[in-house]
Amino acid sequence: MAGEGVDPAVFMSRALELAERGRGRVEPNPMVGAVVVRNGRIVGEGFHERFGAPHAEPNAIAAAGDACRGATLYVSLEPCTHYGKTPPCVPAIVAAGFSRVVAAMVDPDPRNQGRGLEQLRQAGIEVEVGLLEAAAQRLNAPFVKLTTRGLPYVTAKWAMSLDGKTATRLGDSRWISSAPARELVHTLRGQADAVLIGVGTALADDPLLTARPPGARVPARIVADDQARLPIYSQLVQTIGEAPLIVATTEAAPRERRAALAAKGAEILVLPAQRGGVSLRALMAELGLRRMTHVLLEGGGELCAAALAAGVVDKVLAFVAPKVIGGRDARTPVEGDGVVTVAQALEARDWSVRRVGDDALIEAWL
Repeated sequence: MAGEGVDPAVFMSRALELAERGRGRVEPNPMVGAVVVRNGRIVGEGFHERFGAPHAEPNAIAAAGDACRGATLYVSLEPCTHYGKTPPCVPAIVAAGFSRVVAAMVDPDPRNQGRGLEQLRQAGIEVEVGLLEAAAQRLNAPFVKLTTRGLPYVTAKWAMSLDGKTATRLGDSRWISSAPARELVHTLRGQADAVLIGVGTALADDPLLTARPPGARVPARIVADDQARLPIYSQLVQTIGEAPLIVATTEAAPRERRAALAAKGAEILVLPAQRGGVSLRALMAELGLRRMTHVLLEGGGELCAAALAAGVVDKVLAFVAPKVIGGRDARTPVEGDGVVTVAQALEARDWSVRRVGDDALIEAWL
């Protein structure tokens, strides 16, 4: 790394880059990266590699060794003060002899929430907080939401043509998106706690919803199915041995259908009904109780519309393929009744676009 006069943001950017490596492996813990800097050069770095393993700070301290004394520690999240699967990080930082700690953001966990920074100050260590805070908040948005609201972060994903179609009028959708885009979706599945679809999509596409090849996590597959219509011969049911299946249904579902799915190994989750379907707010509350951090919502259009109307979606990933399908009866990614006027449309707070294979990927934060 460069020498004296380096912008401190360079070091924090590296800490955030390291933190990203833990995605899908550390949840429900946060992703954290740490960098030890002495005389303007990185002399050690580390990240939280998996749930239950040492945190980023002790990993970076171990890498830097005696070079920690008098050095600066850049860390993407406030160091912890409480015992969990591992000891607290603050005492290790103090013992290592750092003269300065720069944290990107305060830990929202009530067990910490500024206490780590205060203990460092009391130990005579100079403390700064807020460098690249927005980037750190976005990186750990799922952790922040689960910690502060008890709810999982929900990403709605769809692939569509230039004219906004997700399938032809006869239901054919293979393949709208390019192979690299589909590979990315499998990566996203392997980092999520759950993949959610509506029963209409399950009946029309008979999907597996597994990550291929397997990722860091084996996501639970959830079908919102108020009448328990999912066939026992579907791929989702037949592959329960490979990945868990949860059928989120209501009391309106016939008991014999629920029993048949349960007999095959599916978990039957009976929830309140809302707007003719399963209450998605109740579903997210239940998943939050299970400490699920990130849910990938993969459609279809009616479920996406219901999720947006319920206010449970945090981010949209829209893969746009350079194709025109047409058809007034062709499927679209968000159906339902929609808003009455454009002024009522839901607007993204921020968005970005990049190319993935032949497609454009629009990432929009709601």
